[in-house]
Amino acid sequence: MKRILIGLIVAAVLGAGGWFGFNLYVQHRVTAEVEAAFEQIRSGGGKASHGKVTFELATRTLTIEDIAVEPAQPQLANVKVAKVTAVGVRQPDEAHFSADSIEVSGVEVAFTSSERAKLKANYKIPQISARDFSGPTRAAAAPLSGSIIDMYRFMLAQYATVSASSIAAPTVAVNVNAGTGNVGSGEYVYSGLSIQNVNRGKIETAKTDRITYTLDLAQPGKPEKMTGELSGLAAYDFDATAVRAALDQQGSSDDSFHRIYRRISANSYVVTTAPGVRVQIDGISFDDIAIRPSKFRPAEIIALVPADGSIPTPAQSRDMIEKVADFFEGFQIGKAEIGKQTVETPQGTGRLNAVKYDQDKIALEGLDMPMPQGQLKMERFALKSFSAASLMRWAAGLRTPGQPPSPDQMLGLFRVLEGAEIKGVVSPYKNTRQVVTIDTISLNWGQLIGPIPSKASLVVKMVAPTDPSNPAQQPLTMAGIDKLAIDLDLGAAWTESSGAFALAPATIDLGNLAKAQARFALANVPRGLFTTDPAQAMGQAAQVETGAFELSLRDSGIVDLVVAQFSRMQNVSRDAARSAIVEMIRVQGEKIVASNVDARVAVDALASFVETSGQTLTIKLTPRAKVPLMQLMQLSKSDPESALAQFRIEASTGL
Repeated sequence: MKRILIGLIVAAVLGAGGWFGFNLYVQHRVTAEVEAAFEQIRSGGGKASHGKVTFELATRTLTIEDIAVEPAQPQLANVKVAKVTAVGVRQPDEAHFSADSIEVSGVEVAFTSSERAKLKANYKIPQISARDFSGPTRAAAAPLSGSIIDMYRFMLAQYATVSASSIAAPTVAVNVNAGTGNVGSGEYVYSGLSIQNVNRGKIETAKTDRITYTLDLAQPGKPEKMTGELSGLAAYDFDATAVRAALDQQGSSDDSFHRIYRRISANSYVVTTAPGVRVQIDGISFDDIAIRPSKFRPAEIIALVPADGSIPTPAQSRDMIEKVADFFEGFQIGKAEIGKQTVETPQGTGRLNAVKYDQDKIALEGLDMPMPQGQLKMERFALKSFSAASLMRWAAGLRTPGQPPSPDQMLGLFRVLEGAEIKGVVSPYKNTRQVVTIDTISLNWGQLIGPIPSKASLVVKMVAPTDPSNPAQQPLTMAGIDKLAIDLDLGAAWTESSGAFALAPATIDLGNLAKAQARFALANVPRGLFTTDPAQAMGQAAQVETGAFELSLRDSGIVDLVVAQFSRMQNVSRDAARSAIVEMIRVQGEKIVASNVDARVAVDALASFVETSGQTLTIKLTPRAKVPLMQLMQLSKSDPESALAQFRIEASTGL
């Protein structure tokens, strides 16, 4: 029995010795692997060192202390780490490793940009935690081009080699130094940063509870700071594949759109600047953000910026705008919304309920802002078929050194947009207590021929106060009319197959004065008439023929207003004034009837319209034969009676 006991003790001692021996072997191997990874950095011209390395075999826990890395490439950041602890470390093959969890403490990252401006950024991260991590044992060699774009692409490529179920950093503090005399230095603090389901270049969710910052906006002799707080920032379903392709310096021929974010949102954003300016935004969201690698070329834009910081020449500016326009053509947002915005200034508080973008329409809703004359309110302002790229290209085309923009360049705006709309405006009128009220202003156009629309419509519904100081409006104010209601509806369209051009509807309702409706047609209108070349337009206009014209005028007070004004001017009674106006119409009408008997019906109808208030006057002119428009216009100047004789006249009145 004693020999058996001694044998067991010897076996235990030998087993323990074997265990510790194996553990020391593993420790040595792990240390060698770590050192090999650091040697890779040193062999590339950088500096890399570490402190104590331990490996606990039972829990497969690797610990590395006092890491310091200074890459040879200045575009890469210098990194210091106090301690890295990886639990459950495994190595499925020579090139990869995985760990159940990784805890990193005391991280400091220093970055210095050598391109354009000297910008320094220092990051301090007390703690980083990762779960279910998998990645390469050694990083790929960094590019030697020195381009910041290449460095971004390199980092995205490295990021695409790792995966983790979660990564979290409770706090990240960033100090940015833009250099002496440059605006933009400051402090940033990220709180509650968390990333879920990282998988080979894709992220399911990335969130941060809060981002706060303080920036130096100092100008010479004007010290000033800006502070901000962004809360609830979140990004969903990020995919770096398309971004890497777009950053390829050799260029990508991929002309299709690839989604890089399903959604980016934030709960609120507050910015404060001195003295007394505060901006708050409640709710921000961008959906379905996508890029087209063949157009999304940030490297080309950076290359156009003068390296010495000088002001770009006009030619450089045009090239830059073209590249930026290409950039916007390669960037797409399905839908965006910026929620309620409040701007507090010493002059008052302005508010905007929302800015919305959906496909190709952008709209501002619920504007309420102070003005020197009073408060301006607007329910909605919208631009239709809005394209940032097209707008920039149009603006770039206007910049011709030493020359004003040509008509063709100015009319190019019609290609950029398809319409605009304003609704629900209440605006102070001059320095009075009265307001201008706009129910709707809607302008639309389309069917472009070159830069000129061949189809357009305008709708205006508004109420404006009359101005006693305006001589043209004195008859209205003297008649006790302090507001003028305007209801305008105009439409014009050209039909290429028939060559017909029609102005219809054309309606204007002046509230308590009158309502007029008109229809006007032209025939044989050639396509070549839609041009900015005056000579070509005049030549093409010779083919245009005049069509029918119809006017309907409903009296709602305009006749009584004219009678009252004439009464005051002649110092007679209103009845006498009315009779005098009717007599003048008949006397002047006889001169026209002498050369055109058909005109009598129009003269009689007009006289009857003035004799009895509240009637509707209708006049219709129909060409007796083909009437060239240019010939009619010349004849109207030299011989109006003969011009009128070209038409068959119909006229009537009725209550």
